[in-house]
Amino acid sequence: MDWSRSRVPLPAFAAFACCLLVMMLGGSVVPVEASHEIYPELQSVSVTNIKKVHRTGYHFQPPKHWINDPNGPMVYKGIYHLFYQYNPKGAVWGNIIWAHSVSRDLVNWKALEPAIYPSKHFDIGGCWSGSATILPGDRPVILYTGLDKDAIEMQNYAIPSDLTDPYLRHWTKPDDNPLIYPTEGINASAFRDPTTAWFSGGYWKTVIGSRHRRRGIAHLYRSKDFLHWVKAKHPLHSVPNTGNWECPDFFPVLKEGKNGLDTSSLGENVRHILKVSLDETRYEYYTIGTYDPKMDKYIPDNTSADGWDGLRLDYGNFYASKTFFDSNKNRRILWGWANESDPKENDTAKGWSGIQTIPRTMWLDSNGKQLMHWPIEEIEMLRGNKVELGKTTLKKGEHVEVKGITAAQADVEVVFSFSDLNVAEKFNPSWGAAHTICAQKGSNVPGGVGPFGIMTLATEDFYEYTPVFFRIFKVKNNMHKVVLCSDARPSSYAPGLYKPAFAGFVDVNVTNGKLSLRSLIDNSVVESFGAGGKTCITSRVYPQKAIYDNAHLFAFNNGMAVITVEKLTAWSMKNANRNVRGRI
Repeated sequence: MDWSRSRVPLPAFAAFACCLLVMMLGGSVVPVEASHEIYPELQSVSVTNIKKVHRTGYHFQPPKHWINDPNGPMVYKGIYHLFYQYNPKGAVWGNIIWAHSVSRDLVNWKALEPAIYPSKHFDIGGCWSGSATILPGDRPVILYTGLDKDAIEMQNYAIPSDLTDPYLRHWTKPDDNPLIYPTEGINASAFRDPTTAWFSGGYWKTVIGSRHRRRGIAHLYRSKDFLHWVKAKHPLHSVPNTGNWECPDFFPVLKEGKNGLDTSSLGENVRHILKVSLDETRYEYYTIGTYDPKMDKYIPDNTSADGWDGLRLDYGNFYASKTFFDSNKNRRILWGWANESDPKENDTAKGWSGIQTIPRTMWLDSNGKQLMHWPIEEIEMLRGNKVELGKTTLKKGEHVEVKGITAAQADVEVVFSFSDLNVAEKFNPSWGAAHTICAQKGSNVPGGVGPFGIMTLATEDFYEYTPVFFRIFKVKNNMHKVVLCSDARPSSYAPGLYKPAFAGFVDVNVTNGKLSLRSLIDNSVVESFGAGGKTCITSRVYPQKAIYDNAHLFAFNNGMAVITVEKLTAWSMKNANRNVRGRI
């Protein structure tokens, strides 16, 4: 892989760096790509002590060990199911199985028996990511990537052993697997992560991520009976110079309104989203476009950049996401994996690694140019003590503390206003990407309008803090460009941490003089939603001093323009019940 092409900072020790293995097949040397940095000596190191500092209180994570991709989320007989990649033997990637948890509210979860684990010739080398599809008659089917003994990637299926069990505790992998084998012309070591299938024109259809050289590909397969699949002559979509496509997701959205759609929905009022996880950047990109069910082609709008300059679901620690249609509440829900940003030695010592982000409701923005995200409403059941900060004026260099909540575990909503956009700095296009601007112009670098926002997980003396903030720039024709930043650099001074300045542009008109921000703070993660969910950033941080009762929360302004906190409401967040045994 040509890592020099990456436009984002990549940690040398990233848990999901790309590595190359070499194996012998048929007398020829074939490169086999793996998506994970591999530490064989640590994969099965038993955990003797779980370190609780930095463990989350209400984000999904098992009691111990490594997790990564969310797999096959669905609702069945009113119960939510989440499967996920899990190492039952250690806190680094390896020994991967499909773990399984269920919930009635997407917040509190019960752990069940593993659903899928390597056991047959078609998956003995690994059970990797995939999706769930609900067939007619309320029959769930899982499609997943299995590896054989030669590390060839192929697509398999699993079905519930007992459809009368709403928990779907046990799954069967029929012997007629694999369903889809990499034929000639397919990169057998980059052929994975089938999507939720959709039905159109008399066929079930699914997409599998792959690449040819550096062209990312969404291979399309069709089936009339969900058992016999045929590769389409042309992919659903492909883009040159984007590298391997992982964890593709393809689903419909309404042109107007927040309601979700079943994955097979079509019609004049429907647009389609194609999301891919790019192996080379370790970030996710999506486009909005038109799906032609007769030609089985996806055509992105000209408003959606197709590739590394494209829209992102989240501009931070967020990868391998998966959506599903929630028929309980008629919405589309997004899950994402947030990996750790500390070294593997830390993960082994603390006995755990990885979390899932808070499930988000997604819908198409009224301008039709991007998706909107918002934490599911159920998360609000965990809100405890509430405090409000009344209308407060912040001049340059001023800050105000939000007291009376557990700042290490909180939900914060704030509306800022500003009256003087004339002092905004002039935007220079040569600055490049938003994260570059954030890195150069951090929360302590004075500007015209901004930086202003909140300091999360902060010590009282600001020795440690994770700022989430806006900065507004002036462009031609009295237009403005807004950047949302979540800067991990001052979050901790522990050695070996990956501490990027994450950032994204916010497509919003600020002439009304207001910007909103919501941040979910949970000990080692800060999930932020700018302008009602137009731009989202997830940061993993590991303060050494700003923990438990020593964590503080502040609103601040370091720009020339006076900023007014119109309203700030914050809640202490209670712990969720996650992966406990017993009733849900």
